Amino acid sequence: MIRPFMGMLTVLLAANVPGIAFGHEVRPGYLELRQTGADTWSVLWKVPAQGDMRLSIHPQFPENCALASEVIAVHIAGAYTERTTIACNGGLVGRTIGIDGLSTTMTDVLVRSVRADDSVQVARLMPSAPTFVFEAVPGSLEVARAYTALGVEHILGGIDHLLFVLGLLFIVRNKWVLVKTITAFTVAHSVTLAAASLGWVQVPQAPVEAVIALSILFLASELAKQDHGHAGLMERYPWVVAFTFGLLHGFGFAGALREVGLPVSDIPMALFTFNVGVELGQLMFVGTALLAMAALRRLFPRVPAWAQSMPAYGIGATAAFWWLQRMALLF
Repeated sequence: MIRPFMGMLTVLLAANVPGIAFGHEVRPGYLELRQTGADTWSVLWKVPAQGDMRLSIHPQFPENCALASEVIAVHIAGAYTERTTIACNGGLVGRTIGIDGLSTTMTDVLVRSVRADDSVQVARLMPSAPTFVFEAVPGSLEVARAYTALGVEHILGGIDHLLFVLGLLFIVRNKWVLVKTITAFTVAHSVTLAAASLGWVQVPQAPVEAVIALSILFLASELAKQDHGHAGLMERYPWVVAFTFGLLHGFGFAGALREVGLPVSDIPMALFTFNVGVELGQLMFVGTALLAMAALRRLFPRVPAWAQSMPAYGIGATAAFWWLQRMALLF
């Protein structure tokens, strides 16, 4: 009964919310500071780019810092990268570092500083909090907190992944089968997320994003078959299909980690907590969607029969648009 309203909501979101029309999250920036001397630091700055356009955000260092080498800039694979060295007379402890222009964007910046003693401070800067204070003794759980938050943000901002999960909720009506199906999807994307992030498997991101859109289009076609009384592959073998497409979506999740990079000394912790964040975000979405469906079912117990197909066509139209848009970027 509730499917028409959820389908209409899908179309409205895709058409009107900035960033969602393209189907994936606004990618985070990444700032890395690595101590090379008593008062000197090497700087790596990566900012998202779309074609020749890049976000107009820049690191803002304390006034006691100055450039100690030329800035080497490179534009590769959807990111604008700068490398340089700064000298900070008196050090950075207690000083404030920020990102100029971040408050006017919809993205975040992950900051990672590595001291001479190998201690690490990680901070996640947001438009509402674009600065952080450099600490004398970094907390041991900072990497875990930052990458968990990054994982939650990635899945909740990745409307294409959420739309796939929403399609699963529509097709799989048995609660136990739904649990197994979502578990299969989770296990599969966790495997490929780890493999791609660790460099064991190399897959170009642009084709992956296009095929992810096709996976959602396939799900919409399966939903349309179900609406017309025909059992498709998804209805007959839900967890098998979910596992197969989960492998694909894992490569999409890995794109977020490639943008910011995995800290060499904290790879296991960063990878594990990022994946935990993805799963937490996914559970939040599933729980919210199920509650919304239950509430709307009470408010609208009856809807016209023709409206039952709205989710299939809403999801399908959105996925087809994403596929065409992403294919255009390949040529």
